[in-house]
Amino acid sequence: MARKKNITKDNLISWYMEFVLENNHDPKSVFSFAKENNFEEADFYKFYGSFEAIEESIFSEFFNNTIKVLAKSEEYPEYDARNKLLSFYFTFFEMLTANRSYVVYAIKENGDLKNLKSFKHLKQDYKTFVNNIGIEKIDLNQEKLGKIQDKTIQESSWLHLVITMKFWLDDTSPSFEKTDIFIEKSINARFDLMDIKPLKSIIDFGKFILKEKINFN
Repeated sequence: MARKKNITKDNLISWYMEFVLENNHDPKSVFSFAKENNFEEADFYKFYGSFEAIEESIFSEFFNNTIKVLAKSEEYPEYDARNKLLSFYFTFFEMLTANRSYVVYAIKENGDLKNLKSFKHLKQDYKTFVNNIGIEKIDLNQEKLGKIQDKTIQESSWLHLVITMKFWLDDTSPSFEKTDIFIEKSINARFDLMDIKPLKSIIDFGKFILKEKINFN
């Protein structure tokens, strides 16, 4: 039988996910994996150097597909940061739900959810996404403090995503409706806590006091 031509990254991911779910372990070798799926071994290395590299890319692909879906919405670019994040979460968890068996396998296989190697690229992609959706920040007028603020927002946002995934993994409600409620309430709570308008007013007032050098004595 002639070998399959024009192998894509999506093909390899799909075959890999199918294999581990059916066998509960990685393929023994790239050679056996290629033979089973009827393609040339060399074609595998056009995209990945190992099965570990595929594992690390899968969750990143879930992220990329989420962004592609959001990009099709005419309304999405007009959303504020809160609604952009809500839209991302609902779409991303639809992707996870469509591939729940693999997600459960990958997490159980690797242990600690926070330090999962499979999340390596997802974490960076997500932190970049959060940094670019327009979350309102305090103007600190110092580059070093600004970077600390950015990092704090990114790391806390990543932790929130991981916590939400843990909730979803434990959710046994129909259509994971409790996860939807958790997403909405937790994100709204986060943005309410991050509301910097009152703090900005205090900072502006402090700047005014310093500028005018008001003497209270």
